[in-house]
Amino acid sequence: MRVSLFAAGAVAAAGALLGVTAGPAAAGSGTVTAGPTGTVSPDGTITLSGTYRCSAPSSPGPVLVSSSVGIGSAGSGTVRYGMNGVAAQCDGAEHTWVNRGRLGSGPAPAAGPVDVQATLVQLIMRGGLPLPSLIAADRHQVDLRPAVQ
Repeated sequence: MRVSLFAAGAVAAAGALLGVTAGPAAAGSGTVTAGPTGTVSPDGTITLSGTYRCSAPSSPGPVLVSSSVGIGSAGSGTVRYGMNGVAAQCDGAEHTWVNRGRLGSGPAPAAGPVDVQATLVQLIMRGGLPLPSLIAADRHQVDLRPAVQ
């Protein structure tokens, strides 16, 4: 199931705003990992994947798996790009996730190492707005390889 761009953006923003560890206000329990490799196609579409596990949340609201990619070096500044998100199935079992997306309108990123962050977030309605509550996050270097056409 694909998630709207608004929801995926909220999830990506949650990872950037909340950091990479779940605080005491986390929505539930779970884990998320990004795989060690991803792909990049000639048109710039990046595909990332990994696994997640979560228990049923105690409050209502969808749980989403999202990812972001950091491009650049520490010296010149890293720019983070949010990817699409997918709905999570929180039943205690391990599941796989796959996110595909393009990183804006610039040139396609080159194959090679990139900084990837995967987040598992529940959107909880507060004051009429869906606010992200971080469940789990994983951030590490991923090797982007050319996609097989």
